[in-house]
Formats: sequence, C-alpha cells, structure tokens
Amino acid sequence: MSVSVAPQTTGPDDASGAASLAVAQRSVRDATITYPLWPPLTEGCPRSSGTEVQYPLEIAYDLQRVDPTLFDQPALPGLHRWAPVLPPLAPGLDLGVGGTPLVPVPELARFARFDGELYMKDETRNPTWSHKDRLNTCAVSAAVLTGAPGVVVASPGNHGASAAAHAAAAGLPCIVVATAGGPDVGQRFVDSYGAAVVAVDRDDRWPVVRDIVDKLGFHPVSNLTITHTGHPFGPEGYKTIAFEIFGQLGRRVPSAVLVPTGYAEALYGIWKGFVELQAIGVTSRLPRMVACEPAARGPLHKALREGSDATHVPTNPTRAFSIGSTTSGYRGVVAIRDSGGTAILLTEDELEEAHQAQRRAGFWHELSSGAGLAALRQLFTGARRGDWADDGPVVFVSTSSGFKDHEEHPREITISAPDWASVREHLKTKGIAT
Repeated sequence: MSVSVAPQTTGPDDASGAASLAVAQRSVRDATITYPLWPPLTEGCPRSSGTEVQYPLEIAYDLQRVDPTLFDQPALPGLHRWAPVLPPLAPGLDLGVGGTPLVPVPELARFARFDGELYMKDETRNPTWSHKDRLNTCAVSAAVLTGAPGVVVASPGNHGASAAAHAAAAGLPCIVVATAGGPDVGQRFVDSYGAAVVAVDRDDRWPVVRDIVDKLGFHPVSNLTITHTGHPFGPEGYKTIAFEIFGQLGRRVPSAVLVPTGYAEALYGIWKGFVELQAIGVTSRLPRMVACEPAARGPLHKALREGSDATHVPTNPTRAFSIGSTTSGYRGVVAIRDSGGTAILLTEDELEEAHQAQRRAGFWHELSSGAGLAALRQLFTGARRGDWADDGPVVFVSTSSGFKDHEEHPREITISAPDWASVREHLKTKGIAT
C-alpha cells in the first residue's frame, strides 16, 4: 500500500502533523487515483464514484520511511504513539484511546467448540467504552486541523457518544442527529458531553446532517453518501487494533480476525493495518478477515453473494442495533476478498447465545459485540469447519460495553421479608439454592 506520490499539500497546521508520514488521499477502488491530503474529502472519491455506488477514500503513506521498530512498543493507551502511520492528529486531542487488552478466553473457545488459541480484543476499555474512539481520534482531529466550527454525526449510539467526547476534548461543539423515538440511554450519554441532540425520523437523519454541513460548516464524521464511504481519516484509527494485536501476540499475526460488522470500517481498517505491517517488512503473514452481521440485514453478505461493490437491504428488525446496517460499502468487499475471508450471517438466537456466554465468562458487553464469537461458533459447528482448521491464534473483536444495549434490563425483585425462607425461595429462582 505504499505510494510514491509526494505530499500535494500540507495540513492547515503543519506542526500538528509533523510526525505523520501520510502523503495523500487515495481511492480504495483504484489506487492510482489520488488527491491532496487536505482537505478531507468526506463524500468519497469524486472520480471513481457513480450515481449507484460511491467509493471510499483511504490515506496513503510513505511506508518506506517508517521505522520498523515503531511496532516494538507495548500496546499502551494513546494513538499518538502510532503517528507516523496515521493521518495528522490534533495536538492535545488524546483521551488515552487504545492499548486495550487482548484477553485469552478458553471458556469462550469451549463455547465455540474451537480447540485452538482464542483471544478477545476488548474494545470496551476505551474512554467511551467502544472501538469508535479510535475512529474519532482521527476524524475529529481532521475537524480541528481544518478549522471547522464544529462536528456533526448521525448516530445516537457508540459513534455519537465517541464523537461528542472527542469534540468536547477539542473544544468544538457537536451535533448528534438521532432517531426519534429511540431509547434515551444513548441520548443521555451524548448530552453529558454537551452535545446537541437532534431527533428526527430515521430516513430524515442524512438530509439533516447535510443541512448542518452546508449551512453551518460543521465537519461530518459519519456518512453522507448513498452507499457508505464515511470519513477518509476515520478507519485509519482502526489500524491500531492490528498493530496492538501483533505486539500482544508476541509479533505474531492471527490466522483469522472476526469483527462485528455494520459499515465495515473497522473490518477494513484492521485489515489495512496488517497489510501495512507486511509492506513495512515486520511480518510476512496476513489474517483472514471475517465479517459478522445480523441475518436480519447483512448488506455486506448480500453484496459478496451478488458480486456487487455495495448494496442495500430492507430495514428488518434486529436487536443488534450497532451492526444493523441497511447499506454496505466497498471497504468490506475489499477486506473479505483480499484476505480470503468470509461474511457470516447470524440469527438473533445465535447472537443472544454468544452474548450470554460472554456474560457467564465475566464480560458485560452489548449484544452486537458477541457477533465475532457467534460467528466462530457457527464456523466450527457447521459444514465449513474443515475450511477453517486451526493454523494459529484466532482473535474476535468485542466492540462496546453492555450498558449501551437499547433493551431494558429487568430489575431484581425486592424481597418483602428478610427471613431465610424468603431469601432461599428467591435464590432458587436463580438456580443457586435448592
């Protein structure tokens, strides 16, 4: 993924990006199409996109200048430690993102009927308890460095909370466009950071975001196009998951990485991180990437099945709201195709079983976060098991904490009398006493 083009422009604040070796924006569909690094093109590639499919941009680096010892450092919080292989980051915008643990989970391996090394990359340990903090460190930095008056995002969930937190840290106002009538836990979360919440009907979110961009000049850190392109700087933050996994495994590359997948930004970013490790010369191996989607929707699975670059699916109900996308993007197709991976569709029951298994193992993560574990179990209990024989460690990414689940959690029943008979009867309902 290294390119020979020189930087076509420098950043608005050159001192802020002095450590970055980013040189250009580049079309994911056609690597020969490049644009200056600034300003970020937030509506995809103008030349390769059409009316039906828009193609995302990524960031190209002068990888020949990257010191391979960069990847010898321990996985600690703070994305600025990876500055040479990230887009320019705003100075001081550092909430301690990343450095999340890679946890060996033998109990969950038994649940999945997997007899190899299994690890969970626990992204719930980030500042706003999700992997979206990695994206927003990069995307909100772009807003700061271009002098934007504020940030706008169409998400009341993980992405919105993370964008609000990073905007607050950067001293920028943030507008979160949410879906009217949705659970208020996400809205309360973003409100705590001082963000303005605008709740509208689901299909009206994107026109409202467009108006905020056009009329207020706010920097969009979520999608603006018909098929997903998103912010070109954002997925670069997800590469750091690959860098950390590589170090945490003792400079090994997993045989497969399973990722809960909505728009596939994390899936692609992790894949790009491993590809760049190979290009820099610190490893010769690449993992297979597995996209894990709810069967009620699954636009990436549909795109791969049809041989299309991006597609749409109906808004069927799913409890996996964080990955319940109805539109796919080209990044996911590239990650699966180039890695020799696959996309797995998961029923609501499969997702719930994995969710409960994580809880029993001591991890309270949102339902969508169990998608990787559920997909691993499907692979190793089905006809495709032989295609996924163990040849090294496997990692699944758990993306967000359980408190963000939209469903109401039942409260414990208060025991009216504190005598042992009453307590015992209550414990029997929990399977503890007999």
